[in-house]
Amino acid sequence: MTRMFVAVVPPVEVVDDLDEFLSVRRGEAAYRWTIPEHWHVTLAFMAHVPDRSLDDLSDRLTRAAAKRSRMTLHVTGGGAFPHPDQGRVLTAGIEADDHEELRRLATGARAAAGKAGAPVDGQRFRPHLTVARLGHPDNLTRWVRVLDGYRGPAWHLDEIALVASYLGEGPRKRPRYDVVETFTLGNGPVQG
Repeated sequence: MTRMFVAVVPPVEVVDDLDEFLSVRRGEAAYRWTIPEHWHVTLAFMAHVPDRSLDDLSDRLTRAAAKRSRMTLHVTGGGAFPHPDQGRVLTAGIEADDHEELRRLATGARAAAGKAGAPVDGQRFRPHLTVARLGHPDNLTRWVRVLDGYRGPAWHLDEIALVASYLGEGPRKRPRYDVVETFTLGNGPVQG
């Protein structure tokens, strides 16, 4: 059994731009800031993927990705879970030129996982990058407003990744993420 997720992984230039925006601000709060190399948009999270399901999962994700159109994304805006007044997670938002297509991509990834025998969490899909975590709820309204003033460079999404997550095996006891495989989105024109 392996802990895995299907994700949109932003390109280096997008990560670097957001990292630069946050770098001058991180010292203002003693949060657990996520490392930029870990930033991703989770399409489907699977706490336990049986080894016997991996080949089927790969085949199903290949088909699910092929059905979806490529699109243009931006990192923009801020958010907090569960709510800015009592947040435990600070996020940067994701804007797609075709939000419905991005939602369908997540739905397809979740369906592929479930059919392959790797149950997914039941959370509603809200595209975001987790930029910080808090040990206790706090009012994150100010940070959400700071991120509301950010709009990163556009990028064309043409693939998704299946990522294995190994808790506590990364730097400073953080998770270690390994991309297992990538899946190309359909060959239609890039939207936007």
